[in-house]
Amino acid sequence: MWCVGKIDEEYRKRMYALIELYARPYNPLHPVVCCDEKSKQLLRNIRKVIIGKIRKIDYEYKRGGTRNIFVGVEPLTGIRHVRLTKRRTKIDFAHYIKWLIDTHYKDAEKVHLVLDNLNTHFPKSFYETFPAEEAERILDKIEFHYTPKHASWLNIAEIEIGVMDAQCLNRRIPTEEQMIKQLEIWQKQRNDSQATITWKFSRQDADKKLGKYYI
Repeated sequence: MWCVGKIDEEYRKRMYALIELYARPYNPLHPVVCCDEKSKQLLRNIRKVIIGKIRKIDYEYKRGGTRNIFVGVEPLTGIRHVRLTKRRTKIDFAHYIKWLIDTHYKDAEKVHLVLDNLNTHFPKSFYETFPAEEAERILDKIEFHYTPKHASWLNIAEIEIGVMDAQCLNRRIPTEEQMIKQLEIWQKQRNDSQATITWKFSRQDADKKLGKYYI
């Protein structure tokens, strides 16, 4: 939000639509799921970590490549669904959403999916990944809700990714296996505690704070 430029009609329309979506009461048949992804480097310490009253870690490390972490979160239930992939291509995104739909939301009539405008986050990813009939089956369960361009702060998944960064990924993790294990532990703790996210930014707040940028 700190680098807001001019806010046009399309920006306001999408912003208001998301604010209204977040204000809806919980409906298990129409869950709101906010999704985003995060890249994380695998880093291995070169020298032994010294454990004592103060944990001492040498500045040297060895890179082991990067991994992508998909995060889907239901703000009103405090349930999140995290999955690690080697990349974040259209195929990876399509398979992640298919997994969400078929594993966690198979009983929903429609999943309201909140996304930013990354080029992988559109229906064409499903048609490029699956046969047309399968792509249409998955897409029939989804209603897409996109943030305005350059306004991913309106995606609640960014809040959850910030928590994940602080609680789980704020250290060097050397291998994919260890990263998966740490993410599973973190996800279970968050889900068991039913850590919900309350969105309090209203349409009136938006007009008051951002109105000077409207065109």
